[in-house]
Amino acid sequence: MSNEMEIGRGKRGRRAYSFDDVAVVPSRRTRDPRQVSLAWQIDAFRFEIPVIGAPMDSVMSPATAIALGQHGGLGVLDLEGLWTRYDDPAALLDEIATLSMDAATLRMQEIYQEPIKDELIVQRLQEIRAAGVTVAGALSPQRTQEHYETVLKAGVDLFVIRGTTVSAEHVSAEVEPLNLKKFIYDLDVPVIVGGASTYQAALHLMRTGAAGVLVGFGGGAAQTTRTTLGIHAPMATAVADVAAARRDYLDESGGRYVHVIADGGLGRSGDMVKAIACGADAIMLGAALARAAEAPGAGYHWGPESYHSALPRGERVRVGTTGTLEEVLFGPGTRADGTTNIMGALRRSMATTGYSDLKEFQRVDVVVSPYQAG
Repeated sequence: MSNEMEIGRGKRGRRAYSFDDVAVVPSRRTRDPRQVSLAWQIDAFRFEIPVIGAPMDSVMSPATAIALGQHGGLGVLDLEGLWTRYDDPAALLDEIATLSMDAATLRMQEIYQEPIKDELIVQRLQEIRAAGVTVAGALSPQRTQEHYETVLKAGVDLFVIRGTTVSAEHVSAEVEPLNLKKFIYDLDVPVIVGGASTYQAALHLMRTGAAGVLVGFGGGAAQTTRTTLGIHAPMATAVADVAAARRDYLDESGGRYVHVIADGGLGRSGDMVKAIACGADAIMLGAALARAAEAPGAGYHWGPESYHSALPRGERVRVGTTGTLEEVLFGPGTRADGTTNIMGALRRSMATTGYSDLKEFQRVDVVVSPYQAG
């Protein structure tokens, strides 16, 4: 059945849904929340909660990556961020948090002009490894060729290639593009790559050998991609489409399972519940973790799009502080707005609908039910 709609006589568009447009439906069975497992595994690495800290300077420092790992998640350090440009970026992080809205973009562009230093990449990753947690770092596709050897020598368990959008078929007449399939094949560590927001794009990324695909395009709290580029991918539809690509690739490859990781539009616990219900194996969180007291953004949140030298596609936004990292993840909750005890909310939703683990919960019934405040 087609869900295309007529926009005008010369154009039709496919109807797509955000997380606000869908809801999970209770079933005939309920379960004790204590019997629900939130664990997941990618390659040889098992995590007790399906939370990946987004590689953004407002979210992940070496210290917060370690703390998230100790809480059972995975912290991913931005290897193009302040921690690999400056010996001690604390004063700059404090400055960014005090900038006026008018001054923020220009000043951030200036701050991020400092070159990336390979010795700092090594130092930061070794610091995380010394704490005994899984080590993960992220580079954009543009920087991967330049720095990946340093990253591998420093020692990472998981390597993330993350951009606003990443394709397996980048065309350029001036720059030799990153050959993802050859690159991933030559590496000795699992690679998570994205974002992708369509079935076909995700299927192509899966065929490169990626262990996981990030789903999203310009949907985060700090991005203005829809305003600046006119491009947007409603996340419920995007996750469901990429989950379908995972299913079909599983058959095509003879049993190779590629993990689907929702990345964007996940500000509150209800969004995270619906991401997994639509087919995600795990969730990459930015704004949700930027609200933790330990977050380096001090109540502010921004991504690499915010300081792009030629075309900024994001903003530094105020998200506030709702509690410690432990309270954000596990409670006790102090607010009824889905910003604290987010894992408790996921566990309770799964119990309320009768599911005992994340894989099972991907089969839960979902309805289209647009949310209307008030």
